[in-house]
Amino acid sequence: MRLRELHIKNLNSLYGEYHIDFQNEAYEQSGIFAITGPTGSGKTTIMDGICLALFGSTPRLERLSASSNDIMSKGEGECHAKLVFELKGTVYACEWNQARARKKADGKLQAAKHIISNVTDDKALATTLSQTPRVVEEITGMDFDRFTRSMMLAQGKFGAFLKAKADERSPILEQITGTQIYSDISKEAFEKQKLEQEKLKELKLATENLQVLTGE
Repeated sequence: MRLRELHIKNLNSLYGEYHIDFQNEAYEQSGIFAITGPTGSGKTTIMDGICLALFGSTPRLERLSASSNDIMSKGEGECHAKLVFELKGTVYACEWNQARARKKADGKLQAAKHIISNVTDDKALATTLSQTPRVVEEITGMDFDRFTRSMMLAQGKFGAFLKAKADERSPILEQITGTQIYSDISKEAFEKQKLEQEKLKELKLATENLQVLTGE
């Protein structure tokens, strides 16, 4: 999954509209980059925008609804997040938005909208709050929980990992990345190999007791 563009508007402390073009030459040449700034400057809000566009939820907030929206910048009448990403040669656009009545700060909060479309084929894939996250999961292979654990390191998790003893780091890393399934596969493979070795041992003992007939 490769991020191409992020558009956000009126999320938390980031008032107004912002556009991040991850295909910009500066990102392409640098390869690795960092988002820096003082506390409260909006670094985590960028991550919130990505999650909001994909799943209609963020690591810091519960799923937003028509009666509750703590991510909309205070004093504003609308907010949105749109993410364009590429996966296996296909480009998708996922957008979440919510507004108050007449887009006024004192207006009643309206129902949110969540859409995902196939940009390559110019086709809408899902247009409802319940369907869109499911389609995102089908396309990416990750639900909200797996995405936030594997793509975004939750605050506090990294510190726990660094301070952990050597034999404690493995389960913490599995919890962060959601890769416990590979440990389970490894254990099953070991048990199966052990069982097959026992079968082979029994076959060898059986063949050793066989009496080969003479040519006559």
